[in-house]
Amino acid sequence: MTESSIKKLASTLLDAITDKDPVVQEQVCSALCSLGEVRPVETLRTCEEYLRQHDKLAHPYRAAVLRAMERVLSSRASDMDKDTASTIILLASSEMTKTKDLVWDWQQAASGVLVAVGRQFISKVMEELLRKLHPGTLPHCAVLHTLASLSVANAFGVVPFLPSVLSSLLPVLGMAKHDTVRVAFCSALQRFSEGALEYLANLDRAPDPTVRKDAFATDIFSAYDVLFHQWLQSREAKLRLAVVEALGPMSHLLPSERLEEQLPKLLPGILALYKKHSETFYLSKSLGQILEAAVSVGSRTLETQLDALLAALHSQVGGGHQWAGVNKMTWSLICTCCPVACSLPDRLLAFLLPRLDTSNERTRVGTLQVVRHVINSAAAQMEDKKPFILSSMRLPLLDTNSKVKRAVVQVISAMAHHGYLEQPGGEVMIEYIVQQCALPPEQEPEKPGPSSKDPKADSVRAVSVRTLYLVSTTVDRMSHVSARALSAWDLPLGPPLPQVLWPYLLQFLTPVRFTGALTPLCRSLVHLAQKRQEAGADAFLIQYDAHASLPSPYAVTARLLVVSSSPYLGDGRGVAALRLLSVLQPNIHPLLGQHWETTVPLLLGYLDEHTEETLPQEEWEEKLLMFLRDTLAIVSDNAWICQLSLELCRQLPCYDETPQEKNFLYKCIGTTLGAASSKEVVRKHLQELLETARYQEEAEREGLACCFGICAISHLEDTLAQLEDFVRSEVFRKSIGILNIFKDRSENEVEKVKSALILCYGHVAARAPQELVLAKVESDILRNICQHFNTKVLGIKVETKDPALKLCLVQSVCMVSRTICSSTQAGSFHFTRKAELVAQMMEFIRAEPPDSLRTPIRKKAMLTCTYLVSVEPALDEQARADVIRGCLHSVMALLPEPEEEDGGCQKSLYLETLHALEGLLTSLLQRNMTPQGLQIMIEHLSPWIKSPRGHERARALGLSALLLRHFLEQLRVSVSTWVPGPDAAACGTHDPECELSSWLPLATARSCRLSGFSRDYRDDVAERLLSLKDGLVHPDPTILFHTCHSIGQIIAKRLPPDQLISLLLTMFEALGDPEKNCSRAATVMINCLLQERGGVLQEKVPEIVSVLRSKLQEAQGEHVLPAAQHSMYLLATQHCAAVVSSLLGSPLPLDSHTSMLWRALAVEPRLAAQVLGLLLEKMSRDVPFKESRAFLLGRTPDRVATLLPLSATCALFEVLSTPAAGPAVLELYPQLFVALLLRVSCTVGVQLPRNLQAQERRGASPALATRNLEPCSSAVDTLRAMLLRSGSEDVAQRMDLEGGWELLRTSAGHEEGATRLARAMAEHAGPRLPLVLKTLARTHSSAYESQRVTTTAFLAELLSSNVANDLMLLDSLLESLAARQKDTCASVRRLVLRGLANLASGCPDKVRAHGPQLLTAMIGGLDDGDNPHSPVALEAMLGLARLVHLVEAWDLRSGLLHVAIRIRPFFDSEKMEFRTASIRLFGHLNQVCHGDCEDVFLDQVVGGLAPLLLHLQDPQAAVASACRFALRMCGPNLACEDLSAAFQKHLQEGRALHFGEFLNTTCKHLMHHFPDLLGRLLTTCLFYFKSSWEDVRAAAPLFTGFLVLHAEPRQQPQVDLDQLISALQILLKDPAPEVRTRAAEALGRLVKLA
Repeated sequence: MTESSIKKLASTLLDAITDKDPVVQEQVCSALCSLGEVRPVETLRTCEEYLRQHDKLAHPYRAAVLRAMERVLSSRASDMDKDTASTIILLASSEMTKTKDLVWDWQQAASGVLVAVGRQFISKVMEELLRKLHPGTLPHCAVLHTLASLSVANAFGVVPFLPSVLSSLLPVLGMAKHDTVRVAFCSALQRFSEGALEYLANLDRAPDPTVRKDAFATDIFSAYDVLFHQWLQSREAKLRLAVVEALGPMSHLLPSERLEEQLPKLLPGILALYKKHSETFYLSKSLGQILEAAVSVGSRTLETQLDALLAALHSQVGGGHQWAGVNKMTWSLICTCCPVACSLPDRLLAFLLPRLDTSNERTRVGTLQVVRHVINSAAAQMEDKKPFILSSMRLPLLDTNSKVKRAVVQVISAMAHHGYLEQPGGEVMIEYIVQQCALPPEQEPEKPGPSSKDPKADSVRAVSVRTLYLVSTTVDRMSHVSARALSAWDLPLGPPLPQVLWPYLLQFLTPVRFTGALTPLCRSLVHLAQKRQEAGADAFLIQYDAHASLPSPYAVTARLLVVSSSPYLGDGRGVAALRLLSVLQPNIHPLLGQHWETTVPLLLGYLDEHTEETLPQEEWEEKLLMFLRDTLAIVSDNAWICQLSLELCRQLPCYDETPQEKNFLYKCIGTTLGAASSKEVVRKHLQELLETARYQEEAEREGLACCFGICAISHLEDTLAQLEDFVRSEVFRKSIGILNIFKDRSENEVEKVKSALILCYGHVAARAPQELVLAKVESDILRNICQHFNTKVLGIKVETKDPALKLCLVQSVCMVSRTICSSTQAGSFHFTRKAELVAQMMEFIRAEPPDSLRTPIRKKAMLTCTYLVSVEPALDEQARADVIRGCLHSVMALLPEPEEEDGGCQKSLYLETLHALEGLLTSLLQRNMTPQGLQIMIEHLSPWIKSPRGHERARALGLSALLLRHFLEQLRVSVSTWVPGPDAAACGTHDPECELSSWLPLATARSCRLSGFSRDYRDDVAERLLSLKDGLVHPDPTILFHTCHSIGQIIAKRLPPDQLISLLLTMFEALGDPEKNCSRAATVMINCLLQERGGVLQEKVPEIVSVLRSKLQEAQGEHVLPAAQHSMYLLATQHCAAVVSSLLGSPLPLDSHTSMLWRALAVEPRLAAQVLGLLLEKMSRDVPFKESRAFLLGRTPDRVATLLPLSATCALFEVLSTPAAGPAVLELYPQLFVALLLRVSCTVGVQLPRNLQAQERRGASPALATRNLEPCSSAVDTLRAMLLRSGSEDVAQRMDLEGGWELLRTSAGHEEGATRLARAMAEHAGPRLPLVLKTLARTHSSAYESQRVTTTAFLAELLSSNVANDLMLLDSLLESLAARQKDTCASVRRLVLRGLANLASGCPDKVRAHGPQLLTAMIGGLDDGDNPHSPVALEAMLGLARLVHLVEAWDLRSGLLHVAIRIRPFFDSEKMEFRTASIRLFGHLNQVCHGDCEDVFLDQVVGGLAPLLLHLQDPQAAVASACRFALRMCGPNLACEDLSAAFQKHLQEGRALHFGEFLNTTCKHLMHHFPDLLGRLLTTCLFYFKSSWEDVRAAAPLFTGFLVLHAEPRQQPQVDLDQLISALQILLKDPAPEVRTRAAEALGRLVKLA
């Protein structure tokens, strides 16, 4: 290694240090460091010399060089000799102080060099720095910074010099006027103090263990005096902070007496800064250090300053920014309290706790946070202060501010884990937590904090819920869950709370104000109960005598059961309540254990199966009531049941705000009373319920009625008696009397009471045992119902206006009627009040507005009537008719049902009302299930069926269908029965009178004139005409049109030829007649004439076709078009060529009527074949396009489609679209397929004529077909239609799926489209290919190049399928392609090569036989033309890659080297396709040669290795993938297992490649196994230094660097180092930063060969 080489490398890198890109600059520095790692002295000297010689170099670059030197020195400073160290020290010192101005980046870099050197040569560095400290002169800021950094980096080396340094610095402190200098002094003094403290703390390792604090005390105090008394008063905030930071560590070095003396000034001075600085962290840190120093010396002054200190900090509490929920000023107070709390706990609490009484939010929150911290951090010192702290929380507990509440909850959480809640007053804290758990979420409009992602998670309620559960689960210290929960909350494990939570939490279950906390309460109680159960039965059973404040078991049972009825409220309190109920079973009743253990899990499972939206509420409540009934049955203790019923009644007022739960509570009361055996208790509770009910609430009226109904199941007599007693009682009369005083509201409120009583009777009737109810229906129940309603029933007439009272009456009567109907004694029960009740219901129905639905009274009343009509006695006919008419009138006239957005409830009511009407009518029909009864019902519906309003007709017909269906379903007779339906006037129609009879005299007169006989001559034909007259006016359309046909036949036989066309034209005019029968008759006549006389109309065919087309445009009838199609068919069977020619003259695009006329020609196979043949001839007769002159020179002429082939193509599409054309298409399959394929090929890129283009732009009229008229698209559509019609649907579908049709339409994709078509034909229509190929063979010499390209692409793709061999088409296909091998069109030649290569896919076993022919063609293709990037050559490479594995090895060996040499230039082709194909072919050639690689080819492998490695970074992914494959194939031929294994490991497809790592491994193996290749590989890399691809250009120097890295020194002669350095030097100026970075990296590695 020569120093000149190292110097050259370093100099080259240093010249690049001025690069503008920071990444490149950093890499240059890294490269310099790499040089320094090997030869540090030479590298450092070169850097030093460079900086010395380039005095004008800008300071950013000088700083970069200095940073590189610092990095070298950091690891290799020990390798330096003293001379070099002295040189570097002088350089760094000079650089650091070259300018007096502050250039921090530059001076810091120089300072870093000095610090790095100072770790090994501290004496020399300190000597140089001390020389910079001139007496009476301010030192340079950088010198101060260096001294400060050295104090930290090498404290043991610097501290002995500190007295000298301080003696030089302290005299000039007063001279420092500039804030920057002062800040530097402060930083230095801070570091000096920290270094001295470190030294003193580790005297056992210090070089001079005799050093004591006294050595610095005097100097430090002098500095302290200046800093505190002068500089701290500065207006510059940065300087003040620097002073404070320095004072912290300096305070530990002050003499004890001085510190004691200064504390009264020092502490207030720092505290005053809190008001001036928003950033208080450093103030708090320094303050804490000062306090620690004061405590360490046992300062007594601190006690006198403590109150002022805490007061000053506390006044700022709550301000500033938040740190994890604690603001900075609060954190400052916490930092201050940490050392004070341990030494002066009484003083601290005496200060803090009174601050909790303040009303200021910020102060109170901050104080609470400090108190929480003190509780957690000074547990031992606070042990005897617990009662004092608990009592001080009184006022914060009353604060309503959310932030204060959160802080209070956090304090209580800390108290819980340190035993505070066991103290007197701890229960208040627990109650507070529960109160916060009960807060409703909507009452917490908290604004989320800046660091809070979910504001709900930080709400008071959320924090309280978490705290309650945490406290509950940490009761048992043996619980592993508790330890994990505490660690998650970052709280210490505390002592257990034996009697604080259990059973104390139970008392919060029943009060209403804690309803919102039920879910967390239940969850906590479940956990506590389970832990108690684990401890033993005695610990779990509650001693209620000792806990008088606890709710009774009955109260708990009632509360938990009722809240379970709304299971999803309050975060799922139903599940929590049921689980708690199950756990508490031993405390409720000992007999319930087994039953509840099986039943409660079933209830919980039911809730798990549903959500709040899907839960059927009635079914769920019934399950709970069943649970209650079973529980009562198991207990079977009347005293227990009565006590439970009492507690249920007591809790009624708790649910005034939750009607649904109160309703369920009433049901529970009824269930419980039903199980009670004490009649006195039952009647007493029923009386209380009636007296205390809130009758104004609808839900409560319903609940009260349900209660009475359920109770009546077991106590019918008592229930009815209590209802009557209540009406007779003074309470009822007094309430009515009092209400009468207030006339405005008395009527309404009285009626609400009556409504409730009526409902009670209804529910009693519905639920009580049927065998008991029937005896009391009329005597007790209905009598009282009617009495309370006070209307015209039983002689009492008092009108009511309250709809609720009406509705209650209807519901009750409905329940009574339903009970009667469902009774087994219904058939023998005679309901005397039936008619009166039906009349009352009808009165209600008629009172409802007929055009709108507002209340469910109408629906309920009809339901009631439905049950009433089913009981005996039957209604008389008049009453039945009134019911039917009244209900129909009330419902049928309603407006149509509302849309869903108008309200789902309204629509539901509408549908239910219709169903009620349907049920009523069905019930009435059921009472008279006879044809006459059905006829009566239909007669009532008849006016509505004839209604002019659509919705009324629809409803009426729907009801008719329903009744008929019901009648037929219920009818059971053995003989035919007449079933009436809606009458003819309603359902039938009459055709209008036919007008064809007016034509009869004209036909008769013409017949006579044509005959030429006398008037009295009897003509049989005329007589026959006269006999047809009656048929023309017959109402039967079949007879009418048969008559017209007969007339047509007669006229056709007798009409002269010269009058035939005029008659036809007249008939054509009649096609547009507005009367359908007339136009239909005309079509019959036209077709009859054409069938009988069409043969003589050849000359008139164009006129007939034209007139027929024009009349089709005017005709409106749907029947006209089919008739016209038949006319066209009849005409074509006699004059096919004329019809085809005439229709081809139709304008484009074809309108829908013309399209249908074309399709009419395909209804008969023989005619269709004729038409198809004529159209093929028309399509091929004319040239497909004409070229128009280009407007501009050099522009390609436009190709414009000719009209006749375009029209023929459109016509072919219409004919081929007709299903009946299938046989004809099969007959002409080859001709049609080839002609249409050629038509497609020659219309690609062809334009429409200008006149058609204008029509396309304007848009077609509605009558025109929507098909694309563009020439190529129309041809493609026609070809697709031909395939579909010929049974080749699979071909068409395959093309649809692959997008082949779209490709065929475009110039760019046409070739691929033809390829996909051939593939589909080979797969799905193979048997048709021989005839198709025979027809196609005649087109290989087509004058149109596009047709030759299309057919060649088609033939080439056929060879990729085995169908070519199966159908013995291989030889003919190869011959056909060989004939095109010299085609003048390059695309044809390219497709020929593709076809030959396809043999590898279609018939691989035939490749060997045709190997020489195939290889000759492919190798010839490599040399095709003069274009180096000929697509033919590309196709040849792709083909060779497919064939080389299949041909004979001998056939390949002769051309192997030629192919390898020929494709090598393509590796670096500018075109991605050529690079990919050539590299993949190279890989295939290597694969073929595995184990048998000749030396000449091995040389090609070695030569291609570097390009392949570098092209792994090719910007095109396909090229990089090809390189992966080629390298994997090259590996075995290199005879190096390590290299081959590396290729296989890193270069698998789909695996991410770390290029640097892979290249490093590859170079390692290359240099180990092929050391002689170094020079050759580096030469190749030099070529790629000039690559046009940035990534490849960057990979080349990276490759170079790795090669050099793994090369041995003995390989140095292979390398021209100067050339390599020069080339890399050029790359350092490359425009791409990545390239420059890699070049610098490579230069750093050349040190190995230098």
